[in-house]
Amino acid sequence: MNVLLTGGTGFFGRALLRHWLASAEAGEQVPAVTVLSRSPQGFLARHPEFASQPWLRLHQGDILEPASLPGAGGFTHVLHAAADSTAGPKLSPLQRYTQIVDGTRHLLDYAATHRIPRFLLTSSGGVYGPQPPDMDAICERYNAMPDPLDAAHAYSVAKRCAEHLCALYQQQYGLQVVITRCFAFVGRDLPLDAHFAIGNFIRDALVAPAITVNGDGTPVRSYMDQRDLAHWLDVLLRHGQAGQAYNVGSDVAVTIGELAHLVRDILAPQKPVHIACAAAAAGSFRNRYVPSIHRARTELGLRLQYTLEQSIRSAAGQLRSVG
Repeated sequence: MNVLLTGGTGFFGRALLRHWLASAEAGEQVPAVTVLSRSPQGFLARHPEFASQPWLRLHQGDILEPASLPGAGGFTHVLHAAADSTAGPKLSPLQRYTQIVDGTRHLLDYAATHRIPRFLLTSSGGVYGPQPPDMDAICERYNAMPDPLDAAHAYSVAKRCAEHLCALYQQQYGLQVVITRCFAFVGRDLPLDAHFAIGNFIRDALVAPAITVNGDGTPVRSYMDQRDLAHWLDVLLRHGQAGQAYNVGSDVAVTIGELAHLVRDILAPQKPVHIACAAAAAGSFRNRYVPSIHRARTELGLRLQYTLEQSIRSAAGQLRSVG
């Protein structure tokens, strides 16, 4: 197995690299992995644990510059995880759309040209649009969508377009394309100073006077541990059914308010939790965002190995170790 991994230096990529590193250290066989990175040396300087690994090499390149992709490398699999969700709010909606759609097309062209049979796209649960309030969990058969006339939905609409490109390339070139619709995650590599609520709560629990909820605390989410995320992506890359989409996430729902109190109870029992707003904003988007993971469970035997409490402790332990 010879994998080309895009987005390998981001949250998803680091989760996968840690997964394969742990497997290699346990004496298990791991794939040969080539990571596409705009700054390989910068990544290795920040994460020296990945230097000199015999199964890993970094190639300097950019998904928006097809000429920078590796020459014929004998790849058997592409895992396309490059879409900057962390820095995304700093991009314009058009920049986000272009990065996702054009980047996916460049990688699909590359796979078709080099006859790489397996292609996994990390998509998003955002492709479903707002989850109806009476729907406990979104299944893959739900075919609603985000509003394409709202520029604020550029990320979700672009992911839906990228999925359709994958279907077209499967039909035209015979690629075995697997789609993973990813929801929300937590773990040691999640930024604690970005727009991720759980990361901000963990940071507040460790370094702030109080844990602050920037809202009324009623939106419902669920969180998968990054170690489970990496394991699931690895299995789906190898064994997911071509032409199929799989939800990747946790089906254990929690309100944002409950989450803030859970983080407080685990990490800083003495600290208060401040809820900023008394009522939900009218027309707020994605008040509930919880996947059904029945398909992954029944077809591939995948399960959640880590609880939310374990995930919170893991992420907090990393912050303490570098603090």
